[in-house]
Amino acid sequence: MRFPTTLLALLIFCMGQAQDSAQVKSKVRKSIDMLGGFVSIPNDALDIADINRNITWLTEAFNQRGFNSSVLPTSGAPLFFAALPMEDSKPTILFYMHLDGQGVDASKWDQNDPYQMIIKAQQGDSLVVKEKSDLNSDLNYDWRLFGRSTADDKGPIVMFLNAIDLLQENGVELAYNIKVILDSEEEKGSKPLPKAVAEYKELLQADFLVINDGPMHASGQPTIVYGCRGITGISLTTYGPIKPQHSGHYGNYTPNPAMELSQLLASMKDAEGRITIKGYYDGIKIDADTKALLEAVPDDVEAIKASQQLGRVDLVGQSYQEALQYPSLNIRGMQSAWVGDQTRTIVPDKATAEIGIRLVPETDGARLQNLIQKHISNQGYTVLDHEPSTDERTQNERIVKLTNGSISNAFRTDMENPNGQFLRDKLAQLSEAEVVNIRMMGGTVPMAPFIKQLGIPAFIVPLVNHDNNQHAPNENLRIGQLDYGIRVFYGILSK
Repeated sequence: MRFPTTLLALLIFCMGQAQDSAQVKSKVRKSIDMLGGFVSIPNDALDIADINRNITWLTEAFNQRGFNSSVLPTSGAPLFFAALPMEDSKPTILFYMHLDGQGVDASKWDQNDPYQMIIKAQQGDSLVVKEKSDLNSDLNYDWRLFGRSTADDKGPIVMFLNAIDLLQENGVELAYNIKVILDSEEEKGSKPLPKAVAEYKELLQADFLVINDGPMHASGQPTIVYGCRGITGISLTTYGPIKPQHSGHYGNYTPNPAMELSQLLASMKDAEGRITIKGYYDGIKIDADTKALLEAVPDDVEAIKASQQLGRVDLVGQSYQEALQYPSLNIRGMQSAWVGDQTRTIVPDKATAEIGIRLVPETDGARLQNLIQKHISNQGYTVLDHEPSTDERTQNERIVKLTNGSISNAFRTDMENPNGQFLRDKLAQLSEAEVVNIRMMGGTVPMAPFIKQLGIPAFIVPLVNHDNNQHAPNENLRIGQLDYGIRVFYGILSK
């Protein structure tokens, strides 16, 4: 696996005006050790014991730096909150990151334990493992740190802590009061967050919110994202015979639920990937000014297609950025009977599809769920919210069980907001490179509760390399990103 060269190496040389390069490089080296220790604490979002051990580590790390920290109970896993002493004369930034991570299947990783961070360097077409002692003589910013949550999202937390160290060592006056909220269920949907933000509204109050999650633009240029799509889902199950039947005896006679489900799903999109459900795209308008903003993002479409080995792309929008301005309907998993070596000559008893829906500010998740249900009914299906009874199976020609998932709403901040302008100017000043301004990213971070309850604008300032394999095996963080992140935090917070 070959990693592409980004602009970060060039940007780092240009960012020395705010801090001494030797000082920052020393913090980068310290950050690697700190991140290795942090990563060694498993943080599976599904394991509350993991979460508690991470909160213990965070409490010590923040308290050592003069923060007042609290563990905030919620209806699920607790939140971690920290703040430096407040000064009434200063505005306040609330930083959001998350401490939990995706689970791991160690058999899929190119290392024995995904929670034991290792260092790798590109040599030709291969990656070779480097020893930590190699960093003492060659702190190569293109080397990678491999381990779960190195990039998503423990890396940015470590960058923040080391930037605070550098600010304090240099005696720099802070321009802002600082509050930090760390989510412990981001990777499982942050379901307790809306209620928790309402409950702790006074504690969390700030002038604006900065989210340090997700990857930078693929160009490697400094990036600000002004919104993100929300998410919800639907589970669909179609039914055939009460038990799988011999396909020789009953093929051509007993309806096949996998075929029915495939046809039902196919009715929801046209051949170019556009959703055909009536009203699904209502309310979305891309005017000339918005289109110009979207076209200004330096996406390399051919590189995207090459990296995914695609011969074509869906035509929901006229560009990659435009496609992200619309709600999606994605089949994220299908299951029926057996495949591969376990294939059997049967008519399956049922088939299930898991549908993922990305939301935009113009679309309401519950409304889209209802539109999908209405579309399914119009295809001749009886829609149930439970397993069908014998009477329901025999008295209806076509049945689908539909289960709606929880809804996390989208958000989008005005790109002319003065706080966003401040961040944009600061990143441009620090790097002397053009900042990539992204109207809305495709992924989801659970920011809508903060915006709704606190009434503040939110901005995503990503700090990690775009090719970090987040959520996947071999997640990694480029060492140069540590330098970049420390400088970004230092520059934003310096008076």
